[in-house]
Amino acid sequence: MEQEKIPGSLGQRIPRKRKRLKYIAVLPSMVTLMNAFCGFMAVIFASRGLEIFLQVSRLRRVNVSFLAMSGYMIIFAMIADMLDGQVARWSGAASSFGGQLDSLSDAISFGVAPAFLMLKVMEARSGMEFFAGKLRLLPSLKEPPAGWDLWLAHIAGRWFLLAAIVYVLCAVIRLARFNVENDTDDAAHKSFSGLPSPAAAGVVVSLVIFRENFLPRIAERLPALYSTLMELSAWLLPFAALGGGILMITRIRYVHAANRLLSGRKTFVTFVALVFAALLSLWNIQLALVLGFWGFALSGLVRALITRVKTRRPG
Repeated sequence: MEQEKIPGSLGQRIPRKRKRLKYIAVLPSMVTLMNAFCGFMAVIFASRGLEIFLQVSRLRRVNVSFLAMSGYMIIFAMIADMLDGQVARWSGAASSFGGQLDSLSDAISFGVAPAFLMLKVMEARSGMEFFAGKLRLLPSLKEPPAGWDLWLAHIAGRWFLLAAIVYVLCAVIRLARFNVENDTDDAAHKSFSGLPSPAAAGVVVSLVIFRENFLPRIAERLPALYSTLMELSAWLLPFAALGGGILMITRIRYVHAANRLLSGRKTFVTFVALVFAALLSLWNIQLALVLGFWGFALSGLVRALITRVKTRRPG
């Protein structure tokens, strides 16, 4: 057995046995590793930029860019993250190792990957790279900026990079706090303190998927609306990353949507809402992702504001 020596009261070194991991729950751990794999693939796909991943000319000119595929990989990571906890509870194999592995995977999939994807989208839009405080011309931009345009590009580049850094740091802090405060009791998994990291990633990723995979379909029919929405969605991305990062480290309460909606008996209104959400997802998954993630992120904020107003109101 490997031993660790610690200093004693008289300068002696007292041997102490280290804990060694002997048994691992295979199935939940494999599902968690799928989460990390999807997050890493999201980074790989995002690095390809505006290149086309899939093009099917016979299906209404369906073009899926690598940026959109990066967003979908993060969505797949969310599915794996949702399943690993359920698998661990069903199999009775929940462990501290699984919790630590889940948090490390979440740091990749819902911390680094969304921030990197946001930066690559902004680079593709502007035609320039912003890393290391320098501007490097990309093939999508033919003429380099000059004068005020160059100065504004520097400022914008620093702002995009700052938003990405803040998002990643807040995601890591959120996951570390969750590890410390997490309770294995099922009753403790009905709500979250702060916006969950998958939901914060969904706020950014859903906007990227909507921009890259839905808006090009209306380019020929509504060119003016297409241009407006492309610009608006691009400029919303860094604010979405910054806002999602700040919401992660707050103490605003967010309900555990999966546990609340899919467990126990529900009212007829809840059942109708779930059916409507399923139909909306089948009709247009990109729009459903935007409405779902943004609505969930804003729900906790609105509820907290209403609660504060009620508590301050006299009587």
